[in-house]
Amino acid sequence: MFQTSGPDLDFFARRCTWVNGPVIVGAGPSGLAVGSGLRGQGVPFVMLERASCIASLWQNRTYDRLKLHIPKQFCQLPSFQFPEDFPEYPTKYQFINYLESYAKHFNINPRVNETVQSAKWLVVATGENYAEKFLPEFEGLQDLGGRVMHACEYKSGESYRGERVLASWWLRQFRHGGLS
Repeated sequence: MFQTSGPDLDFFARRCTWVNGPVIVGAGPSGLAVGSGLRGQGVPFVMLERASCIASLWQNRTYDRLKLHIPKQFCQLPSFQFPEDFPEYPTKYQFINYLESYAKHFNINPRVNETVQSAKWLVVATGENYAEKFLPEFEGLQDLGGRVMHACEYKSGESYRGERVLASWWLRQFRHGGLS
């Protein structure tokens, strides 16, 4: 059993749904892999995703030129290889395409735009990355001038052409006195 709320449901108008199996929260790579395993065993499940798509962190919170940082054979999901024509380090868009193909192949249809309020039997597959951005405040940040943004907001460097840019690693060094 789980209770959900969506964009058009407020706290007091939650739906309660009974499921004869687990509720998978998160439709990223981990959630999809769990879903395919359960499907293969004939276990009924419901997959919920609070965003409007699968792999929302990949689709909505990463920069355009992102590639997998480890070879594809270590990133493929169970029982479904990457296409042979994909490079060793697939691009963001190739990986998203792979995940969408995976969901289609295993007939996994997450319920999107759903937020779990409570549940009795749950698989949490929300990933290792935080879905909520956090911008720390520290002394001296305002002295740097310019725009401060979270990495998830960065899509490409086109709007920064000709500008001077300070990356987050440099900010940490600056904050901790590591730069001379």
